[in-house]
Amino acid sequence: MPLHVLDHPLAAHIITHLRDHTTKPATFRTLAYQLSLLLAIESTGDIETEEKKIDTPLEPVTGKVLVPQPLVVVPILRAGLGMVQPFTDIFPDVAVGYIGLERDHETAKARSYYCKLPPLAGRHVFVVDPMLATGGSAVQALTVVKQHGATDVRLVCIVAAPEGVTEVERHHPGTSIHTAALDRTLNARKYILPGLGDFGDRLYGT
Repeated sequence: MPLHVLDHPLAAHIITHLRDHTTKPATFRTLAYQLSLLLAIESTGDIETEEKKIDTPLEPVTGKVLVPQPLVVVPILRAGLGMVQPFTDIFPDVAVGYIGLERDHETAKARSYYCKLPPLAGRHVFVVDPMLATGGSAVQALTVVKQHGATDVRLVCIVAAPEGVTEVERHHPGTSIHTAALDRTLNARKYILPGLGDFGDRLYGT
């Protein structure tokens, strides 16, 4: 299964500070942006380019530009919103869709409450959610985007548990998963260990 764990000293530095329980929400948001930017660059490393002839101030040259095939980033609400801005900052034609899934803390299952998607057929689709724990939310989101026509779908997260990776592979074999950290396991409450707590709560100070 194509699991890609971000291997970069800056990513390791950022994830350490995200894990730290003393990190305040304002700093947490900045770190989440920085790490999501690294993940956005890493997860788009194979998108198509084409040649374009231009004139520099000194001479003509043939360079490369992105093929006009807009990307779509789909955050799983609400925590996934914290990973969207890097994609919209660096890609000129990105579209944004939204899938609302809320975790039931008693059953650890996700409940769907919102879905708004742009056209997905023929586009690179990036489903973003900071925490891949049980994999339930990711599996539901991947199912939804495929039902809406997506064929090239990648999952981008900040921290993943082996159980979540296995669940995604079981339901959506071959899905590329890009993460900054593959953690040890889930605890009895289905939280990632060592993890970083509830990402949404820490992101928004709730």
